[in-house]
This record gives sequence, C-alpha cells and structure tokens, in this order.
Amino acid sequence: MSSLQPSEISFRAVLLAILLAVILAAANAYLGLKVGLTISASIPAAILSMGILRFFKNSSILESNIVQTGASAGEALVAGTAFILPALIILHYWQHFDYWQTVIISLTGGILGILFSIPLRRILLADPTLRFPEGTAIGQVLKISQDTSGNFKELIQGGLLGAFVALFQSGFQIIADNFPLWFKIKNKFIFGFTFGFEPALLAAGYIVGIGVGLSTLVGVIIGWVLGIPIFSYLHPFTMSTHQSAFSLATTIWQSSIRPIGVGTMLVGGLWTMVLLIKPIIKGVRSSFASLKTIKESGYTSLPKHERDIPINYNLILLGILILPLAYILFGFIKHPGLGLAVNIQIVTLFIGIVFILVTGFFFSSLCGYFAGLIGSSQSPISGVSLSILLLASLTLLAIFNWAPGFTHDTKHLLEGEGLAIIIGTLVSSSCAITNDTIQDLKAGQIVGATPWKQQVILIVGVIASALILAPTLNLLFNAYGIGGISPPGRHMDPAQMLSAPQATLMASLVAGTFKHNLPWSLISIGFVVAILCIIFDRVLQKHGMRLPVLAVGVGIYLPLDTSSGLILGGVASYFVERTLRKRRSIQSEKLVNPIAARQHGLTLACGLVAGACLMGVVLAIPFTLAQSTDVLRLMPTHLSLLAGLLGVLSTLGILGWVYHSVCKK
Repeated sequence: MSSLQPSEISFRAVLLAILLAVILAAANAYLGLKVGLTISASIPAAILSMGILRFFKNSSILESNIVQTGASAGEALVAGTAFILPALIILHYWQHFDYWQTVIISLTGGILGILFSIPLRRILLADPTLRFPEGTAIGQVLKISQDTSGNFKELIQGGLLGAFVALFQSGFQIIADNFPLWFKIKNKFIFGFTFGFEPALLAAGYIVGIGVGLSTLVGVIIGWVLGIPIFSYLHPFTMSTHQSAFSLATTIWQSSIRPIGVGTMLVGGLWTMVLLIKPIIKGVRSSFASLKTIKESGYTSLPKHERDIPINYNLILLGILILPLAYILFGFIKHPGLGLAVNIQIVTLFIGIVFILVTGFFFSSLCGYFAGLIGSSQSPISGVSLSILLLASLTLLAIFNWAPGFTHDTKHLLEGEGLAIIIGTLVSSSCAITNDTIQDLKAGQIVGATPWKQQVILIVGVIASALILAPTLNLLFNAYGIGGISPPGRHMDPAQMLSAPQATLMASLVAGTFKHNLPWSLISIGFVVAILCIIFDRVLQKHGMRLPVLAVGVGIYLPLDTSSGLILGGVASYFVERTLRKRRSIQSEKLVNPIAARQHGLTLACGLVAGACLMGVVLAIPFTLAQSTDVLRLMPTHLSLLAGLLGVLSTLGILGWVYHSVCKK
C-alpha cells in the first residue's frame, strides 16, 4: 500500500464498518424503544476506527472515514425503521416482527435514501448557508487526528471536557442536563422556561451560529413562551390537576404545541423544496454532464471530489428497487381484510409506489437540509415521520373512500392503518439514511474522500444493519414487551416494558387519521405560522438577514431543553464574532487573524460534540445491562435544585472557556 495513494476501501475497513454498524444498530434499537432517542454513531465510530486502525501498518484517514461512514448507517436505519415499524405491534396488526418482511422493508428504504442523496450532495454541500455542524465535527476529528500539529490540543481539550460533563450529567446525574423553571400564575395559566445544558447541543449551536439560533428562538417563543401560557389559560381544566407546572407544560406541549410544529414544518418543507427545485435540477444536470465527461475522457478525468456513483447507475438501481417496493406493498394491498377489488388493488399499488418515490425524495431533501442546518442528531426525524404518515394515511383514505369493497369497520380500518405504517416506514427510513449520508459526505469532503466509495460502503452498512434489525427487534419484544403490548401468550411486567414512545406516537397519529379525530385546528395554526415566517423571511432578505421557516418549526417541535441548548451556543458564537471584529478594527491584521481564531473555536466545539457523543455510547453499556438510566446516579432526587445550579455553572463555564480560548489571543 503506497503512502502517496492511501487506500479508502480496504478489507479491514469494510469488516470493521460492518461490525460497528451491527453493534450500533442493535444498541440504538434498544435505546430507541426504551427512551425514544438514538445515539449519533458517526463520531464514536470515527474515534473507534482511528484507535483500532492505528494497530495496522499504513492505515489512513480515508480508511477511518470509510469505517465511520458505513458504521453510521446502523444508527440511521434504526431511527428510520425502529421508530415506526413497532407501531404494527402496538396496533395489533403484527404479532411479531416477520424476519424477511422487516429485512426487505428496512433494506429497500435505506438504499432508496442513499440513491436520493447522490444528486443532493452536489447541491447541499455547495450551499454556504449550511454549516453541517456534525459533519464538520467528524471531518475535523479525522483530519486533526492525522496531523498532530495544528489544533489537536484544542480537539483533545474539547473532547475531554465534553465527555466529563456528559458523564456527570447522564451518568452520575450530579450535574443536571436541563433546568425547568415553570410556575402556575394564580392557578390561571402556566409560564416558564427550560434551559438545556448538554455540551453537544451547546457546541452544535456554536457551530451553526447566531442566525439559526435566533430562528429557532422565534419558534421557541411561539410554541413555549406564548403558546403554552395561552393554551393553559384557554383550557382552565388543565390547571385543576395536581401535576407540577413543568409536567403540565410538557403535557400541553406534547398534545397541543407539537402539532403546530408539524404543520409549520409541512408548509416550511414545501417552501424549502420550491427553493431547492432549481438547484436540484442544476445538480441533476451536473450529474448527467459528469456522465458525458466520463464517456468522453474516462472516469479519472473527473475531480476526485466529484466522483459519485454515476447517475445512470443510480437510475438503474432506482428502477430495480421498484420490484421489492411492489412486492412489499402488494403483499399488504391484496390482503382480504382490505376487501379491495383487483382493479383497485392495482391502482393502490401504482399510487403507493409513486407516493414512496416522490415523497421519499421530497422529505429526503429536507432531511439532508436539516443535517446541514442544525446537524443530524438534532434533525426532527420523528416530526418528518409524522408528516409522512399523515400524508400516507390521507392518500390511502382518499383511495379507499371510493373503493366499493372498503368499509369503515374495525377490520378494514386496521388493514388500512397497517398499510400506511408500511409506506411510512419505507419513506422514513430513506429520509433518515439521507440525513446521515449527507453528513458523512460532508465529512468526506473535508478529508478528501471519494464520494462513490462512501456511497458504496453506506449500501454495505445498510445491508448489514437490515439483516440484524429484525432479530434484534424480536429479541427485545420477547424479552420486555413493547408499548404496552406483551408477546402472544405471555404477560410482561409493565414496569420493565419498553415504552416505544416514538412508535406509540406514530400509531396514535395513523389511528387518529383513519378515525377522523386529528387536531387539524392545531396543525392549521402551524400552516399560518409558516406562511407568516416565509413572508418575514422575504422581507428580511432585502436587509441581508434570514428567518429560515424550518428552523422556526424545529423550535416549536423540539423539546425546549434541546432548542435552548442550540440557542445558547448560537448566542456564544455571536459574542465571539463580535469581539473578533472589534479587535480587528483597532489592531493590525498581523495581530488579529479572525480565520485562525474561528477555526480554533470550531475545533473546540467539535471536540465537545465528539467527547459528549462518545460518552453517550459508553454509558449505554451499563444502562442496557441494568435496564435503567439511573444505575450510576449519585445525586439524590431531593437535591435536584443543586444539580440544576451545577448545570447552570457548567454551561457558563463551557461557554466562557470557549470565549476566552478563542478571543484571548
């Protein structure tokens, strides 16, 4: 192996990528069903691959990048599949996870996401407004690990601090990761705020900057600062309960504020796609232009960073995937429980395939955009999945309403709900994979990787993860039960059962759509919010400012501790930039180098993200073994106020340390 031309796809890299993809997929399946969250796999996989490959002669940064790219597919596939597919168990549509059906569904959806990302790469990675906080962090971690001069010291410092704080937050729980401050005002309405202190969120907010932070703040003000007090005042019955103000606020947000966020993101997604149409067409044309160059001058005539899987191969693979799509859908459409005539079955099959391809590309584009806007881990995949399921359910209802064999009895409705879940899983898994793929391709761009090689290893990672996902889900279902449902013939302990919050939410949405009891008034408010944001954004653009409507929707939809962490990080980046500008205006250029200072700050932030994420993976081991996230807890529950105070101090300390480190020179 020549040191001048380091290998990218080697046997050891592929083997390690598959191994890590399987391990991280299985671990995240448990966490996803237990608490409704998954751990970002890219940074831990990058660090693990670097550590393992150091034992091999002539290992390269490009091999490490290949490993993290393939390994991250496991976590992404879980986020897209395991958050929705268990809804079939909760709805009593399935009695267990059928192995081959689960494999084909997850595999087809995952590969669709990779194929969708190929033309999107040229567009999104070239957009200067997208900062790709996690993709940048992964690239910097890989790059700096190779060059121990440069900013390696800052990366290590940030990583150690992020891991230390995450251990004391999520593990020992001595430091709170959030601080809720909510009050009942004269028992008439609720008012308050929740501050988030997770170092990974603070660092992600620092990387994306003040623009996205302020747009997210607008969403927080609409949903939390104004929405919850107004709703609690208009519905005084909520105040009669003995719940704390914070518990009431959380309940109101889940039932009445999140639907507004879903509506905002739906319209915001449509508007974003309108804005992306021209770049997408340009990207597709560029892909065909590259194909022409390949035919005339050979593949090596293309610059290395432009060598995607050729667009003709992409279209061929897309055409081939129509066969498993048709096989999956027709297996459910022809079920006697739906009672559809043959001609209606064919129409439903055709519309289903078109729906998956069209909405899959649409929402995959949005998820790729989210990865660039706020990062892959913070992307509202569950919100996107809710939107997909809503559209799928409405589309199927429109077909079934004029189908003579379909009635609105319980059996027919259940079969329709099951078909909607299957379609939603296929689209959602493609979106989650695109969200992850675009992030990985950004990291590859930073380290000089070849895109097509990353795309190939992603397919390998999806295949390996799909094969292990079904037995993992069955194992967890048989061991614990899922979402209040026990395996056939058994009664599981409700206290130990996996709550599957995301899948429960998806099942409720689909059932509500088919039974015509969705909160359309709340979703419509989100439509209005999005339209107003679009108008304001157009006005602000004339003054050199922006109000991204999707960032506003994220602020409404995400938990407040998540949004506030991003906002605090964005505010910190603003003060750093302001200080650098002031010093540059009063000192000579030789004394103040803003580019070097900004890179210094980004490296610290990347280290914080890396350390916190890696600690999350480490803590998943004792949490899984003990079946509890409190197994390492040291802080007594009655001292939660002290933990909150330590959370405030740790956040101020992290942000102050970043500010001082960047600006002291």
